[in-house]
Amino acid sequence: MYTRFVARLIGLDIGTSGTKAMAIDEQGKVLQSSSRRYEVDSPQPGWAEQDPEMWWMAAESCLHELGGPVDAIGLTGQMHGSVFLDQAGQVLRPAILWCDQRTQVQCDEIVEKIGEKALLSVAANLPLTGFQAPKVLWLREHEPQNYRQVSHVLLPKDYVRYRLTGDFLTDHSDASGTGVFNVFGRRHSPKVLSQLDIDPNWFPRSAESWVKGDMSTAQGVPVVAGAGDQAAGAVGQGSVSEGIVSLSLGTSGVAFSTVDGHTLPENQNVHLFCHAQGGWHVMGVMLAYGAALTWARDTLCPGLSFEQLSDMAFNAEPGARGLTFLPYLSGERCPFASSTIRGGFFGLASTHQTTDLIRAVFEGVSFGLYECLVALGHAAETSRELRVTGGGAASLLLRQLIADLSGKPCVQLDVDEGPAFGAAMLAGVGVGIWPDVRAAAREVVREKAMTDPSSCDHSHAFERYKSASTVLKDLCAQTNTIK
Repeated sequence: MYTRFVARLIGLDIGTSGTKAMAIDEQGKVLQSSSRRYEVDSPQPGWAEQDPEMWWMAAESCLHELGGPVDAIGLTGQMHGSVFLDQAGQVLRPAILWCDQRTQVQCDEIVEKIGEKALLSVAANLPLTGFQAPKVLWLREHEPQNYRQVSHVLLPKDYVRYRLTGDFLTDHSDASGTGVFNVFGRRHSPKVLSQLDIDPNWFPRSAESWVKGDMSTAQGVPVVAGAGDQAAGAVGQGSVSEGIVSLSLGTSGVAFSTVDGHTLPENQNVHLFCHAQGGWHVMGVMLAYGAALTWARDTLCPGLSFEQLSDMAFNAEPGARGLTFLPYLSGERCPFASSTIRGGFFGLASTHQTTDLIRAVFEGVSFGLYECLVALGHAAETSRELRVTGGGAASLLLRQLIADLSGKPCVQLDVDEGPAFGAAMLAGVGVGIWPDVRAAAREVVREKAMTDPSSCDHSHAFERYKSASTVLKDLCAQTNTIK
């Protein structure tokens, strides 16, 4: 009797709020999934850290729950975080995460030492507090005893790879956000590392996202290089060629588009990174999207589900009766970069009710994401549709706001698992299930529903948002909210 072979491909996503593992077959059908949640530590204002052992324990638990057999594993996860290991491969201190804001001084030092033009010609991006390079300099200046013991600097997903296989490897998309990677040449930059007096041997070799590492798991399962969460999420959304913009409605809000070539964006706060399909992409990131919604729920409406919160905002008056929410709870990256700006309500009156505040928060995060979309420039202007993923995609109001603001249809996908789904697809490319990433996307990414733009006019509320944002940015820069 003929038995058809069914591939079992695992995508493992080391996220900020939890780890998720997913098994799919060669048709893109989700066979099984598992997840584990954890928290972010903030030992000082503006700091964000996690214990890498927590990631490993969560990954082990998820993989154990999925069981076998497994044909290949693809890794993805939160970008930019710094895991410092000693010569024995032991973690020296908690990992410093992408949303940590302690390194503005080091960012300024890097620009002063190398120069903006020289940095952009190699790294394609100016350093931000979330990037890895300024974190290395911070460690050298503030924890010299740990710095002297460093032998390896890894990104979060690559630490889990090391624990899975013993292999030191990263991929081009994730490495693009370190600040020491040549985005045009797809390799770490010896010149930048030398200018910063950082040992180049600390960083793992980099490969395309579908390439298998030199080692496999103890069970002999190959592990491909994988991708940063945004590039992997774009693969899972089919955003692997021009014309399709992906929007990640997660803890952060991300506007992402594949680009043909590697021309620097006009807005320097838009990132140009290597893409997981072998090319490049542009990306605008607002730091607090879902994080702002979670804050609003926990602070203003404790006990409500996200669905109930969304319904409350949906039924409130558009424009929130003149109330504006600025979602800068952790600083901002795009459309402007500021480590000092903080969020707030503008126009609050005694007549406003809880429903107005919640409506203002939903509108505020949507305005912020729309600004990221606009900042992409030509790539967004020429797009045919916007594909949404992440927890926020479940909200009709958030989808409608995006469609109304952009004037483009907002598409939900059959599998809304973003990075984990994309990582599993990359694993399939790595073991020959599909010939390349674009072919994988054509085979398995399917649309489920579409939200078309409505006639609702948000222009006055958006202009009010932009004006309040300008005032708040200047005020926070003067008072320096980070101490």
